[in-house]
Amino acid sequence: MNILIIYTHPNPGSFNHAILETVKNAAEAKGHNVTVRDLYSLGFNPVLTPEDLAAIQAGKTPEAIKTEQAFIEKSDLVIAVHPIWWTGLPAMYKGYIDRVFSYGFAYAISENGIKGLLGDKKIIVFNTTGMPDEVYGPMGMHDSLKMTSDKGIYEFSGIKVLGHHFFGGVTIIDDAARKALLERIVKILDEQI
Repeated sequence: MNILIIYTHPNPGSFNHAILETVKNAAEAKGHNVTVRDLYSLGFNPVLTPEDLAAIQAGKTPEAIKTEQAFIEKSDLVIAVHPIWWTGLPAMYKGYIDRVFSYGFAYAISENGIKGLLGDKKIIVFNTTGMPDEVYGPMGMHDSLKMTSDKGIYEFSGIKVLGHHFFGGVTIIDDAARKALLERIVKILDEQI
């Protein structure tokens, strides 16, 4: 299987980076072909410019966007690894969605309504939060985040969400707890890929 990991975090020493390495190693150990797109290392420009929009509308998608779309097209499974900041997607990742999941690539509108064009793709999402799960879960934040990204982005585009996993309080837990979370990720991947 071709797996595309879209990774978004500016700190290579972050727990998100440990998740990235765990996911990559677990997938490769199972014999999958893994490609990582580290948006910060790539210097990905998250800003959808007026020129980008005009080019996409004219059917002349800019090369930087075409490159990312080609990685998605080649993949069977996308794994998104990023933190939740201020109760939402990091600007870098949101900008990736804004630019890459464009009309004509991720969705289309016809007389029959909106159609997701990425129906042959699946996704697993791994998110970290500074707030503990015991706080975010009961207040409905996890459900809101799933509604925004799972329903509003991925399923809208036709992508099947295999799982959306939250790891809370990562800035305040100890290394043993972080290690246990990474072991949980390996188990999740054993069950889902």
